[in-house]
Amino acid sequence: MEPFRTFTGVAAPLLIDDIDTDAIAPVSDRSRLLEPDYAALFFARKRRLPDGSEDPDCVFNRAPYRNASILVTGAQFGCGSARESAVWALTAFGIRAIVARSFAETYRENALRNGVLPIVLDPAERAAFEDDVVAVGGAGAFTVDLRDPHVAAPNGRRYAFTIDAADRLALLEGTDLIALTLRRAAAIEAWEAKTRREQPWLQDAGL
Repeated sequence: MEPFRTFTGVAAPLLIDDIDTDAIAPVSDRSRLLEPDYAALFFARKRRLPDGSEDPDCVFNRAPYRNASILVTGAQFGCGSARESAVWALTAFGIRAIVARSFAETYRENALRNGVLPIVLDPAERAAFEDDVVAVGGAGAFTVDLRDPHVAAPNGRRYAFTIDAADRLALLEGTDLIALTLRRAAAIEAWEAKTRREQPWLQDAGL
């Protein structure tokens, strides 16, 4: 997984609540399950009209947002099923960070494990940030910095956010929580050896 430290990109506003995983990456037939084009699946029903042509009213089909790398959206983003393809579709399109009013917990975890940064801003600053995104209209870039967690708008405003220390370290180093845990393998093995010596009855627990 590519380390996530800082990047600058266009922020696309999709300020709708309760966007579920089927809307993010719809799967309408078995062929898409077997050989999916995740970039094409990204909000496919919103981006395409029934005849297959592009919907000009869809934000992702407008010139400034075709190369968006930040998605700005509403509450409970990623609700519905636990399908991980709803994160893979975002990464295939080029999204590296999502600023949402809130996330479905499973989707948030899937995003983190796939190198996508889920951001929830302080409620007191949320409206100002969304206003900045809409006002810029894709004509300016936003910078997301995980080293000093904040999002910087083109007008110079900084919006700080918080993230769990372990999740932040995993993203910064491009690794996962299992790999971080294994770094302490020696300490874990020492603790297990100590437990075997001093509390041997625990080794038979549950047998």
